[in-house]
This record gives sequence, structure tokens and C-alpha cells, in this order.
Amino acid sequence: MERSSQPVGPVLAVDPGRDKCGIAVLAGDGRILHSGIVSADQLAGEVIRLVRQYDVTRLLLGDRTAAKEVRRGLSEGGCPLEPLLVDEHRSSEQGRRRYFRDNPPRGWRRLLPVGLQTPPRPYDDYVAIILAERHLASRRSV
Repeated sequence: MERSSQPVGPVLAVDPGRDKCGIAVLAGDGRILHSGIVSADQLAGEVIRLVRQYDVTRLLLGDRTAAKEVRRGLSEGGCPLEPLLVDEHRSSEQGRRRYFRDNPPRGWRRLLPVGLQTPPRPYDDYVAIILAERHLASRRSV
């Protein structure tokens, strides 16, 4: 794992999936610049757009579900950066917790334990944020 105390430019993380992918652009200091969910077939175009818009220096790709297919699609779609694989272990669980932290249940759902609830929308974007934060944290630790 690469470690450095040098400043890091913006990173773009992708939580790969067969139908949809979570994406997040984080500044080197961890600020979230962009996040969202795109269909897998539109991913390459969106990644290229975000790389240009935010002057992304590193493309991160979760290493589990559909990673090989997504990597191939990015390459064939003309992505200018080679993806760096990031360990996805427990990232979905962490993304789900982060979703509920940022969007606490309201009304009667407040009474149910969050662990028994399903988010009302996909949270792949939160998983992409977790992947980017992991990478940035590994760069800061020396």
C-alpha cells in the first residue's frame, strides 16, 4: 500500500456493481466534492466528465462485485486513469451506517432499531465515499 505525506489531489472512488455504481469525488483533505449513483453502462462517461471537472489525480475502484467488468468498461470507454483497487471489506455495512447517520429515520421509523431497517434508496454513493476515505487515510498514515 502506497503511503505518503505529500498532499493528495482529488480522488474519484467507484463502488462497482452490475447494474449501478456508486461514485464519489473527495478532495485530498477528505471534503466530499461530488457523490452519486450512475448506471453501469453510463459509468465510463461520467468518470471521464468528473476526472476533467475536478482534475482528479487518482481513480479508485472497489475490489469485489463486478470489479473486473467495471475495470474493463472504464478502459474500453476511454477512461484516462488506471483504476487502483481498494479493499471493499465491510464497506457496504459502513456505507449503510453512514447513510442512516446522515439521514436519520423520521416518524414512527425512529422507534425501530436502524439495524432492522433498509434505506429507502440505494446507498452505493456512501460506499464510494467510504472507499475514498480509506484510501486517503492510508496516504496520511506514515
